[in-house]
Amino acid sequence: MGGTLAIDLGSSTTVVAYQAPGAAAQLLALPPYSNSEPVVVPTLLWLSEPAPSRPLIGRQVLEAGLADGDDPQLHRDFKRQIGAAPAVGSAAMEPAPGNGLPLSPEQAGALLLRRLWAALPADLEPQRLVLTAPIDSYLRYRQWLQEVCSELAVPELALVDEPTAAAIGAGLPAGSTVLVVDLGGGTIDLSLVALEGGEGRPAPMAQLLRFAGRELGASRQVLRCARVIGKAGLALGGRDLDRWIAAELCPGAPLNGALLQAAENLKCQLSSKEEALALWSPPGPGQPPQPLRLSRSALNNLLRQRGLLAQLDGLLEEVLAAARREGLALQQITAVLPVGGSSRIPLIRQWLSERCSGVPLRDERPVEAVALGALALTPGVQVRDVLRHGVSLRCWDQRSGRHHWQPLFVAGQAWPSERPLELVLASNNPDQRALELVLGEPDNEQRSEVVFEGGLPVLRQRPAGQGRVRAWSHQPPPVALDTPGQPGEDCLRLAFQVNGQGQLVLEATDLRSGRTAQARVLGAVR
Repeated sequence: MGGTLAIDLGSSTTVVAYQAPGAAAQLLALPPYSNSEPVVVPTLLWLSEPAPSRPLIGRQVLEAGLADGDDPQLHRDFKRQIGAAPAVGSAAMEPAPGNGLPLSPEQAGALLLRRLWAALPADLEPQRLVLTAPIDSYLRYRQWLQEVCSELAVPELALVDEPTAAAIGAGLPAGSTVLVVDLGGGTIDLSLVALEGGEGRPAPMAQLLRFAGRELGASRQVLRCARVIGKAGLALGGRDLDRWIAAELCPGAPLNGALLQAAENLKCQLSSKEEALALWSPPGPGQPPQPLRLSRSALNNLLRQRGLLAQLDGLLEEVLAAARREGLALQQITAVLPVGGSSRIPLIRQWLSERCSGVPLRDERPVEAVALGALALTPGVQVRDVLRHGVSLRCWDQRSGRHHWQPLFVAGQAWPSERPLELVLASNNPDQRALELVLGEPDNEQRSEVVFEGGLPVLRQRPAGQGRVRAWSHQPPPVALDTPGQPGEDCLRLAFQVNGQGQLVLEATDLRSGRTAQARVLGAVR
């Protein structure tokens, strides 16, 4: 039975959804890995050293009572680390033999996805697999997914970013502008998404991205884009809130799996109750279970003291600033769409209601929204993303006799590029035979970062004004001139664009000879 399968790998839960041709989308149960209500797979792996090729996954780990330990065989919270380092090759994603534990985050994620694929019902043969990716590590995460899925026998592969999938899957009318607030287990992402259509224009139909070297579908429809206006994110999530709760209730106690599980239990109870109680078994032989109590007001005070709301304010302001640059006010946003398990926290709902007063809150199915939205993306219209960071070229100014940084593409600009950006460069030395290319990334001022102090996540502001542009660590080679150039002589026309893989591409034309060199990739733009 053909159709489309969507997998939303989350820090705490992974959602698998399926849509058969002509049928409604539904969450897919994958026994024995998935829970029954809601139908999700806990993002947990346990590898036994004698048999690492036969791991316990999801619900199996919970039922075996292994989710509370700190053993290297237990793998959790690995999604947030995928893409934090340069993408690894496929060989590095294979589980290490023997005692090669713990696995790297990329290995753990690859093992989980491949096991879920192998657990699909025998009569299910999806024709299309749609995967979702977070914002902050989108490019590297995509490279990792390409490696993971290279061995899966599915004709079509696609990738969508999580906030775009959530917005399109919310069922909002064409032409809507949606603020997606994604609070997952490992990250917080805010994204303002504009759906094309409305006012007599054709409604959007998403074109799945070209993925793993394949073009998805052969649609002849005119492209209509869903556009991300602004986005902001932070590597902080529900598991970090659990650490805060545990440290508050049991100061000095090791933050092991059992304590964090109890803290998570308290947090979940407080989404619907004013008071919560959980039992925690302290480490050590003969230690009786210890009751832990927490009130909703105490949790709210803790989250405020840790700076969570201040950080949310900063992320929201960053997104709304991008909206204002396009003449869009908060009151013009069609709806706010909270997704992710942590979006159920009452303080978060209160913050959304206060900061986005007057904007409707669409909070249906926050855990499943991303996976179900990914299924709504069908071939037809390309979903364009925006750059989180810009790129600049160092140029020589003849008048001042100094170098300056010329912006090529700026943060918030849509990619892939609709048309190339052209620059003309002149020689500045006698008989110059090549012009060097020095590229850099502008620093984002007043950005926040998460650092760990004493094992606890702490939010810290980066001071403004530290180095406006940082040169790339690996620079492209110079562009050779067909004939030597003289000072002040225009020599090259450079055409820059960002392709569908997020890579900066250059096509150089020598203005004296008229020869255009073959386009080449200079590097990835974040």
